[in-house]
Amino acid sequence: MIRNIMIALVLVLLVLAAGLSASTSASTSAMAWGAEFAGPGPAVTGNDIGGIFPYSPDVEPIYRHIATDHCARWGRLAKVTSIHRVYGEYVGFVCYDRPGRIH
Repeated sequence: MIRNIMIALVLVLLVLAAGLSASTSASTSAMAWGAEFAGPGPAVTGNDIGGIFPYSPDVEPIYRHIATDHCARWGRLAKVTSIHRVYGEYVGFVCYDRPGRIH
């Protein structure tokens, strides 16, 4: 009788330990996967309607190209709507459809 209780207790502890480690690794991997969607990062943050990316003097000659490349993923055109030439600020842009295209 005691042997059966000990076996059941060990099984319960193993199941709890496996569940705890799975939930910990799941939350860790969820944080890793969700980190790029948590907010503005070092690259373009956005979707099919537009986005932002950090300004630096290095992006000055290519900021329109960066926005165009991002919007081209959805077959759309890009228009830069704001550019603040200060470190810590962002370049903002919108994506819009080509004339005559309905999505």
